[in-house]
Amino acid sequence: MADARTLHPNTVMDAVTLRVGDLEGMSGYYADALALSPIEESTRGREVHRVLGRAGTPMVRLVHTPGLPEADPRQAGLYHTAFLFDSPAALAATVYRTAQHPRSRFAGSSDHLVSEAFYFTDPEGNGIELYTDRARDLWQHINGEVQMATEYLDPNLYLQTHLTQEVFDAAPLDAGSVGHVHLQVGDVPAARAFYVDALGFEATIASYPGALFASAGGYHHHVAMNTWRSAGAGPRAASLGLGEVALTVPERAELDALADRLRTAGLAFGDDGRTVTTTDPWGTRVTVTLPGTGVDELLAR
Repeated sequence: MADARTLHPNTVMDAVTLRVGDLEGMSGYYADALALSPIEESTRGREVHRVLGRAGTPMVRLVHTPGLPEADPRQAGLYHTAFLFDSPAALAATVYRTAQHPRSRFAGSSDHLVSEAFYFTDPEGNGIELYTDRARDLWQHINGEVQMATEYLDPNLYLQTHLTQEVFDAAPLDAGSVGHVHLQVGDVPAARAFYVDALGFEATIASYPGALFASAGGYHHHVAMNTWRSAGAGPRAASLGLGEVALTVPERAELDALADRLRTAGLAFGDDGRTVTTTDPWGTRVTVTLPGTGVDELLAR
């Protein structure tokens, strides 16, 4: 039975949508740097929608939207999309590919205690995190909060330890997924009211200055929201960058419970039977779908 207050513990993130100015350039970047393969494509008016992923799992949807301005780094929107890999070896192979790409910008690496992560910026300024999780039984909790930190992680030593030619060659076949999405917002309490109280994530770290981390099922975070560059930002004008955050829940009862929460919060939403769609306070479209919705439905959104 669905919990009236929170998302199902088996909730997972789905492909993130980016509005891009150079579809071929960005497709080529994600294919070469992250070893993503094109899965499907559709055209709607002047927009071309292209889904890329690994092992058949959609990880990013690029929407070609000519004429939109670049995203202002101070506005609400995307901080980074975090792509999750199953092992340190699979992570190392992708990190090496991404670091070698001439259009990548390396932004750092960190040991977060629950995970190991590497950060890049794509050619149109979208943040990327590549990471792998440590086993859950190694995560520490104090006063109900998962313990995370930002400790130094030597990128060269990591590659020397985990990367082999065999691992590198296998990267396109290794599974990957969107592990979490980190957002820039204008106000943390407003973000909590939407993503926790209405959408149904549970706060996992609320004590970090200027940020909130939240998840379903005790994960360290599926979404994060910060005001580090965007404090006070209002709804953003149409621009390149983040177009949609998507997540998948296991059963229709979860969508019914979500619809009730959104209705109680006075938020507008759409419901076509398999997908509930709403918008956060800064204009980011959020979709919650059932499993098996498929690439065709993803492209149609």
